[in-house]
Amino acid sequence: MLIYFGFGILVLSFLLALFASGAAAYGYFARAAAWVESSRRAMQLTFPLITLAVVSLVYLLVTGHYEVKYVYTVTSDSMPLYLKITALWGGQAGSLLFWSWLLSAFASAVTLRRWERDREFLPWVVVVTAVTLAFFLSLSVFFENPFDRWWLLPGGEAVGAMFQPAGSGAAFPPDGRGLNPLLRHPGMIIHPPMLYLGFVSFVIPYAFAMAALVTGRSDDRWIRITRRWTLVAWLFLSLGLVLGMRWAYDVLGWGGYWGWDPVENAALMPWLIGTPFLHTTIIQEKRGVFKQLNMALIILTYLMVIIGTFLTRSGVLSSVHAFAQSAIGPMFFAFIALTAILSFALLIRRWNDLKGEIILDRLLSREALFLLAAVVFLSVFFIVAYGVFSPLVYEIVTNQKITFGPPWYERATAPLLGLLMLLMGVAPLSAWGYSNARTLGRAIWKPALPTALVPLALAWLGIRNPIALTGFTLVGFVLFVTLYEYGRGVRGRMKANRETVFQALGRLFVRNRRRYGGYLIHVAMVVMAVGILGIELFQSETQRSLAIGDEIELGGYTLRYDSLARFPYTDGRLVTRAELSVYQDGRFLVTLAPRYDLYPDGQPMTIPGIYSTLADDLYVVLVNWENPLASQTPFKVYHNPLVNWLWIGSLIFIGGMILTAWPPKEREREG
Repeated sequence: MLIYFGFGILVLSFLLALFASGAAAYGYFARAAAWVESSRRAMQLTFPLITLAVVSLVYLLVTGHYEVKYVYTVTSDSMPLYLKITALWGGQAGSLLFWSWLLSAFASAVTLRRWERDREFLPWVVVVTAVTLAFFLSLSVFFENPFDRWWLLPGGEAVGAMFQPAGSGAAFPPDGRGLNPLLRHPGMIIHPPMLYLGFVSFVIPYAFAMAALVTGRSDDRWIRITRRWTLVAWLFLSLGLVLGMRWAYDVLGWGGYWGWDPVENAALMPWLIGTPFLHTTIIQEKRGVFKQLNMALIILTYLMVIIGTFLTRSGVLSSVHAFAQSAIGPMFFAFIALTAILSFALLIRRWNDLKGEIILDRLLSREALFLLAAVVFLSVFFIVAYGVFSPLVYEIVTNQKITFGPPWYERATAPLLGLLMLLMGVAPLSAWGYSNARTLGRAIWKPALPTALVPLALAWLGIRNPIALTGFTLVGFVLFVTLYEYGRGVRGRMKANRETVFQALGRLFVRNRRRYGGYLIHVAMVVMAVGILGIELFQSETQRSLAIGDEIELGGYTLRYDSLARFPYTDGRLVTRAELSVYQDGRFLVTLAPRYDLYPDGQPMTIPGIYSTLADDLYVVLVNWENPLASQTPFKVYHNPLVNWLWIGSLIFIGGMILTAWPPKEREREG
């Protein structure tokens, strides 16, 4: 009964989303406020309805209704409760339903705002969000039904030896296959929802942008309304990327955090466009420029959100992340093409109305530097997009596969990322509207002095790698500029208000969260860059087969192989666990226990043993372990200098984003 109820709710929600979009468009053209209001209420009703469908599916997952194909695919009796719940987004059908649920929540929430001042936006915001929601619900209703049951023969018998008769005479699998072991890590419990929240949040600014284009509003009102939505979207998307990096580092066992996998890149591409959009909207608010650019950026961001979902859900990519191929690919392609054509047609129609209020004639002004940063971000985006899409085109044309590996991406993007780091340091020191080499030089020399000491200190420490010297010098420059900006603000408040240092610093954040929270994000990026430079430039590795008592040395550490145990776990896994003692300069530090887990369905999972300090990580993997009777065991060991600064910077980044996005005590009244 619950199976049919859940599917019926999905069908009803799909029809309701179609009604909302149609009623809103009719109400706008017919100037019928009642129809627009009806569409708004219909949009609000989608969230509680889809919530019922989600709750129904979660109940089926938790209680082991294996007659439902999706439940059988992603759960099993041996899985703990929390994994059964999070299996909601562990497969294709469930993740599409989860996407729709989040979108309905955001779309319903935005219709609750006070619309008196922006009444003309309402119908088109509803149209865009409702059409997007209807599209994703159509995938669940017609192609990837999460409530789909196994097909039973008329006599109650099911095809396949996996089924056993139930007491009622029906047939269903006695147990499920269970979630992919790679998805059972705590990071994967949080990582997909964060990415989905980031994806879905960007739909709201796009909806307001389209409403502004349709209604002919060329001011920055739509940007002011959606400012916090954009910040929240960028925060969640960034969190999703960081959590994905941590998951890859902890679970995949290859000693790295980012492999330039096609589906990783599919999540990165919206971030590469959303980030410059977040910055150039600030310029539009302050100076009345970049209106055309911001419209183009939010359209591209929305398209990349849909394309990213398409790439990971259609099976078109060959990746450890990709789900099985399904029939949703053509639907995605048609929706993306139609959306792109309509969006850019609207933009072209309003192009002349969106001309800037001033002309950029100073190459070193803050506006010009922000524009240059946007160009650099877009350049990185096009490199990543080329690496993702050109292999697909090549395979279609030649029926042969090509791939672009990490070295290609790193060589292509490294100079651009260095230029971005330089702009992060220079832009805060430039002036709005007017800035030249002389005025900029007067501002730069103070942070430049301590920056000049960075390469000298590195050379004294024995670092001669030119890329490392350049990278760490740029990192130092951004850090000293940021501290200089904080110092100027603190001194100004202390002088004007007779505040203490800590009072002045605290009130800087309270009075101008957007600016100084942004500086804190810059500090976070600097700290993360230290970790990235450390592992990318100085990582070392070795692989050897050891007998009990043998030792291996790497990065100043000595590892002694002590023991190997093999035992069954309560959930049916067969666990192979090695123990190695770690020494440094003859002093015992810790015992590491890398594992190799083999699940009942034959799926393996490698769990590294990691010893972490602020200076480095010692990362040990039990590799290719097959023969329990072998006299030697193969290990792969990585030494990852400074990698933990990547995770420390991530925490600072989260704090900076929360501070920036936190609503002020006195909100702007938008009614």
